[in-house]
Amino acid sequence: MTDIKVLFLCGGVGKRMLPLTEDKFLFKFLGKTLLEHQLGLVYKAGLKKVIIVCHPQNEEKIRQITDSSPGISFEYVRQEKPLGIAHALDSAAHLLDSELIIVNPNDIFEMTAYNALLAGQGKNKADSCILGYKVKEYFPGGYLVTNERGELTDIVEKPGEGNEPSDMVNLLVHYHRDPKALLKEISGVQTNCDDAYEQALGAMCKNGQHIRVVPYSDGWQAIKYPWQILNRVRYYLDRAEGHISPTAQISDRAVIDGKVIIEDNARVLENAVVRGPVYIGPGTIVGNSTLIRDYSHLGANCVVGFGTEIKGSYIDAGCWFHMNYIGDSVVGEHCNFGAGTITANWLFSEKNIRVRVNHKPLDTGLNKLGAIIGNNCRTGINVSLMPGVKISPGSIIQPSTVLTKDI
Repeated sequence: MTDIKVLFLCGGVGKRMLPLTEDKFLFKFLGKTLLEHQLGLVYKAGLKKVIIVCHPQNEEKIRQITDSSPGISFEYVRQEKPLGIAHALDSAAHLLDSELIIVNPNDIFEMTAYNALLAGQGKNKADSCILGYKVKEYFPGGYLVTNERGELTDIVEKPGEGNEPSDMVNLLVHYHRDPKALLKEISGVQTNCDDAYEQALGAMCKNGQHIRVVPYSDGWQAIKYPWQILNRVRYYLDRAEGHISPTAQISDRAVIDGKVIIEDNARVLENAVVRGPVYIGPGTIVGNSTLIRDYSHLGANCVVGFGTEIKGSYIDAGCWFHMNYIGDSVVGEHCNFGAGTITANWLFSEKNIRVRVNHKPLDTGLNKLGAIIGNNCRTGINVSLMPGVKISPGSIIQPSTVLTKDI
């Protein structure tokens, strides 16, 4: 196992995440980036060699994270353009000299994913093993077709609802015994799309190589759209234990109820109510007569001012509030909300909220969803944000605005 390398695909760009511009694996949950959570799983699984394929804009941030990850040796490859998995592997070809596990670090899964994968490859000495996850409703990803022996025969990418060839989707935690053979198949693929890797897997099947599909049924969540961050908050808070740092300052007149994590040097002032599950980051101030509740996640150095309620929302670092209601929203870092700014999170029709993604309306599957706000935004007083609106980074919303469309 010590010779197996794990390759993290960190060179892509998540266009569907706009107006959030941070790479998905750099979002923080419970004080750690998703990449740090992933590296922790790799280490626990006994895997000590990691290749990270990055792009020019995130390489420095990634190196800062990996510098504080003892016990793992790292190699880095720069993918100059986000041209898909096959291009990432080709960029790292000079490092692919041993057994390989390819991982999408944007997904959230349990350590049992590695256990299942390694057990699957050892059981039948398969040339490759990939994880398959059974779904009950349509998922916009690759669907796996297998034979009676559980071996892959085809991958169908995004077939469209109603056209699924199976109920099992591709979870990108893949093992390859001979990466050079994979690269050879990739070199023979001709396509104008970014599916060369998937086509190469199909070609390997047709050429007689055995790709075993290993069923995986433990926790898994993919982040494809910004509102899915809210479910990731639930995932991590449900698995965490409550904790209040000894350096946090909690007023005797504040109410702390349920599972609550309050980090170093945070302050909770008089008459504030924090009702878990809730995460409050280091240095954050929860001011007088405020209410933080129901799977809210506040990053570092936020100020939640008088009379504010935050419910079920992800708040990045350095945000300021004053007499606001922020419900079921995703807020980027360094945003400032004027007094009276409200995020509406529910339609009178009680229907699911639709959000425009790449200029097309998309059903979020949620009947409660507030605003999705990029970094460095500001609102004036008495601003109303309607359900599902998206606000681009650096936007300024004038006082008394009722925002019904994306900016």
